[in-house]
Amino acid sequence: MVMVAIGMIVTSCGKGVNTNVNLKTDVDSALYAIGVMNGASFREGVKTLPGVGDDVNYDALLAGFAAAMKDEASVKMAPEFAQMFIQTFVTEAEMRDAEKGRAEGEAFLAENKTKAGVITTESGLQYKVITEGTGRKPTMEDRVIVHYTGRLLDGTEFESSLGGEPAIFGLMQVIRGWTEGLQIMPVGSKYMFWIPSDLAYGAQQASQLIKANSTLVFELELLGIEGED
Repeated sequence: MVMVAIGMIVTSCGKGVNTNVNLKTDVDSALYAIGVMNGASFREGVKTLPGVGDDVNYDALLAGFAAAMKDEASVKMAPEFAQMFIQTFVTEAEMRDAEKGRAEGEAFLAENKTKAGVITTESGLQYKVITEGTGRKPTMEDRVIVHYTGRLLDGTEFESSLGGEPAIFGLMQVIRGWTEGLQIMPVGSKYMFWIPSDLAYGAQQASQLIKANSTLVFELELLGIEGED
């Protein structure tokens, strides 16, 4: 289990690393160049590790790297165990995040549905009318023209068409919350939607920001239906 393995991981390389090494030969420079290229990749990779914040213990990373490079007998993890550890660590972290996301979403939606102007459909989709248009409502066969902004429950914006060209797509090409919601909107409308995870991406992690079981918030403006004036 992860908690058992955590006790085995090195937490400091003690003396630190000399970043002002003297490059005496071309071989030294080539080795330094390899370190720079891999270090930049590692830096980005570390950011994707669950639970990593701003205070990264790079000593642990460098200690493992140096021990493996020198083939030291004192290395804390065999390579095959290290790979298994990372897989288990990430899987368990994602499972915790997924459960947390579902619980937070359910609690938010339960409170949100009691607020003035919020309508909850039979599927659990919630929406509020910002502006009510006068055009026709699209059907499943239509392609629509929309502007939108997507946010997480904490207000983090993960995608927006504002500032660029509007999005054009068929109603069968998007998440279920959009498919249902857009059929409620007359052309010219702007609605706020709160989309439960099972009407969005479900247990799938859609991006670095959109974790599994995330409830999503969208402001949608239906500008038109393709092929109509």
